[in-house]
Amino acid sequence: MSIHLRNALAGSLSLAVFAASAFAAEPALTAPDQRISDEAIYADHARYQAQQDRLEAINAAGRPLADYHLAKAQCWLDVSFHEYSRNDRSDFPQAALDQSARLAEAMENGVDPGTDTPLVNGAKRLRPDLWQRLGALQQAPGFACAAALAACGEVELVHAGNEYNQQQWRHAQPYVQIAEELIARADVASSECAPATASTPAPAAAPAAPPQIAAAVHFVFDRTAQADITDIGALDVLLAELHRVQAEGWQLRRVMLAGHADQLRGRGGAYNLELSQRRADSVREWLIDAGIDAALIDTDARGDGNPTLSCPPGDAIRLRDCLAPNRRVQISVELLPLAVD
Repeated sequence: MSIHLRNALAGSLSLAVFAASAFAAEPALTAPDQRISDEAIYADHARYQAQQDRLEAINAAGRPLADYHLAKAQCWLDVSFHEYSRNDRSDFPQAALDQSARLAEAMENGVDPGTDTPLVNGAKRLRPDLWQRLGALQQAPGFACAAALAACGEVELVHAGNEYNQQQWRHAQPYVQIAEELIARADVASSECAPATASTPAPAAAPAAPPQIAAAVHFVFDRTAQADITDIGALDVLLAELHRVQAEGWQLRRVMLAGHADQLRGRGGAYNLELSQRRADSVREWLIDAGIDAALIDTDARGDGNPTLSCPPGDAIRLRDCLAPNRRVQISVELLPLAVD
C-alpha cells in the first residue's frame, strides 16, 4: 500500500462504515459541490482505501509492483488522492481514479488494457519531447526493467497538463520535473536491462558494473513529515528496484539521503539547514519501516545551498511555488555483488 495514502486515510476510515467491494466496483467520488461535510469526506476516503486494497490484492495474486499496468494504476490513484486532498474541485480527481479502476478491472479479468494514457479532464499535452522519449522506451528491449518508472512518468505528465490548465506553468512545473526524473531513471534502467546482442558478446572476465539507482522526493513548503511528501510513490518505485536488483545477485551497501531546502530565508539559513535534516530523517524512517537496515542509511543536511532550480524575483506565493523542486531529499544507492562462498 502507498505510504502516502495509508497515512492520510488511517484517521478517517475508522469513522466511516462502507462496503469496500461496492466502492471498488464503482469508485464514484462525492460531487465537488457536495463535499461540505465530514461524512462526505470520510465516504470518499473509504472509496480511495477500497481502490488501494484492490491494487494490493492484485499484487498479492502475483503481479509484481514493477509491472507497467499495476504501477500505472497506483500512480493514477496517487495523483487523484493528491489533488482531492488539495481540494481540487475539477473533474480531475474522479477521472484519475476512474483510470486506476479501469486498469484494475482489466488486470483482474486477465485483459491487456494497452498502453494508452488519456489526457483526462482535458489536460494540456506538455513537453512533446518527453512523450516521444516514453514512446521510444516502450519499444526498447529493456522496457521491462523501466516499465513502472515510465508508467508513472506518463501519469505525472498528464497531472502537469491538468495543473497547467488550472493555474498555468507555476503549478505545472513541479510535476513536469517529477516526470523528467522518472523518465531519466527509466532510460537508465532500460539501457542496463537490454540484452547483449550476439555480435557484441560481453567480455567474460570483466566484472559487471552495479546498477545505478537514484531517486528524489519533494516536500510541501516548510514541512518535513512523511505525509508532506508530494511524490511519495517515488519511494515505492525505489523499493521495487532495490528488491529487483537484490534478486539479481546484488547486495545493498549504503543508501545516502541528502536533504535540501529552498532559498527562502524567512527564518534564516540555520533554520533551512535543520529543515533539510528533518526531511532526510523522514525519508530514512520510511525506508526503515519498509525493511531497509538502519545501519545502511546515511543522512546529510545540505540546507539551501544546492538548488536544482533558480527562480526570478516575484511575489511571495509565486516565488514559493517556483522553488518547489528545491524542497527535496535526493536518494542514491551503492550496491555490491553478493559474496560467493
